[in-house]
Amino acid sequence: MSWTFLTRPARVPDPLVTLRLQIRLGELAAELRRIEEDPGVYARAHHWLAAQGAYDALLREACRLAGLPTQAAPLRADERAAADERLREELELSSRGWSW
Repeated sequence: MSWTFLTRPARVPDPLVTLRLQIRLGELAAELRRIEEDPGVYARAHHWLAAQGAYDALLREACRLAGLPTQAAPLRADERAAADERLREELELSSRGWSW
């Protein structure tokens, strides 16, 4: 008796979910640039930390969606990714055709 194992095709993410993530990443990246460029932003450090945390969490979600290795635990509200990890995730996503 021979056994035949069927492999499931790789799950392809919903293109609308992917697009929504890319749009949101672009919006958060623009928000971070706006905060950095405008020294008159009220509570500037607080806003930058909040936007950076949201960007990092969304970047991690994008990596999961694209099937890239990332840390299993989601970021908490007071956590941000290290700059080298953020760059790695951005480069991995970009190499797979993501843009924002």
